[in-house]
Amino acid sequence: MLVVARDVVKTYTRGDQVLRVLDRLDLDVEEGEWVALMGPSGSGKTTLLNLLGGIDVPDEGSIRVAGDELVGRSAAELSAWRARHVGFVFQLYNLLPVLTAWQNVELPLLLAPLSRRERRRHVDAALDVVGLADRVHHHPAQLSGGQQQRVAIARAIVTDPSFLLADEPTGDLDARSAEEILDLLGRLHRDFGKAIVMVTHDPHAAEAADRLVHLEKGTIARTEAVRR
Repeated sequence: MLVVARDVVKTYTRGDQVLRVLDRLDLDVEEGEWVALMGPSGSGKTTLLNLLGGIDVPDEGSIRVAGDELVGRSAAELSAWRARHVGFVFQLYNLLPVLTAWQNVELPLLLAPLSRRERRRHVDAALDVVGLADRVHHHPAQLSGGQQQRVAIARAIVTDPSFLLADEPTGDLDARSAEEILDLLGRLHRDFGKAIVMVTHDPHAAEAADRLVHLEKGTIARTEAVRR
């Protein structure tokens, strides 16, 4: 099992009010599985994604990912763990505008003990997988939204992470570009065996996954397999 989360509680404080965003949540994700997290705004989807990626920590409970317990680790330990295991894909791409596509993809490798030649090999391979080998010297402003998201996906896979976390990866794209991104994620899932946990409000995007997990008020209301 890739992800085993048990009794997860997460709260935030606003003024004198305590908001219980996740409430004794349990979740399992299998190796190589694509899970879509759905639910109304405020149901805890992005909070759960951040906990699975080691960006945030729960107040209570256990989160074991890729065999490692995340609860109780220091910020530095979590940072090193993320670099090894997690590829992030965001709705707004989070590319650095002053860097080329190639340089944006290279960023996660700068922390790894790799030679320049090894970094080049990894970056070239990632950009080839997403179909942007001919755009390596372009800056984000010179690329379409779909192409920018492809660069972001290349950046997410360049370290060969254990799994991908995608937060509304098609939310800022037109219908055609969104379909292309879903096809690309599907290929990474199918051909490269990548597990994906994806937050989405789009029922069509969710249908690309293996399983839908519906959150309501910080708990899992129901799960369902996607029918092909």
